[in-house]
Amino acid sequence: MRDLVQDSRRRGRAAGDRTWRGSARLAVGAALGFGGLTFLVDWDAGTLSPARALLWITLSAAILSMLLPARVTAGPGWLTVRGPLRRRTVRTDSLVYVGQYGDVSAHLVLRDSHGSRLELDPGVLHANPLLWHELDTGVRRSQERGTLRRGAEVLAQLGHEIDDTNARAVLEASGLT
Repeated sequence: MRDLVQDSRRRGRAAGDRTWRGSARLAVGAALGFGGLTFLVDWDAGTLSPARALLWITLSAAILSMLLPARVTAGPGWLTVRGPLRRRTVRTDSLVYVGQYGDVSAHLVLRDSHGSRLELDPGVLHANPLLWHELDTGVRRSQERGTLRRGAEVLAQLGHEIDDTNARAVLEASGLT
């Protein structure tokens, strides 16, 4: 799997989340802002000690780890989600299950025939048509091969939502709405 991912990146065919950098900057800014303000308030009150400084640094790191979004990349036949602690990759051309759970904060769950599993925010696919294209191409291959047993309707619905969103954006940009 690693060779497939590295080969795609070498050829320049890997698609990435184009909104990740902005979200990561926001997370870093929020963590630094929290840490800076707590240090400043504690220093102004005259209660800043090494133990309290360590507490503020730890809380700032926790805020960063909670707010830092997962980095999503995709290429021909694979999709990778890299979080702060681990990296998950699935083969999109051999998916066996696709599911979506949650209403307010929905997550897409993908499982492949090799036993790999990952969770993905569908909003990333909405914001990145190239990632959606790579996933959709892999899903079509899975359906052709007969490995995708459950979840094709979830991706079909997501595809319609993404297409509707993109069509609305094109119409608004051209001034037809």
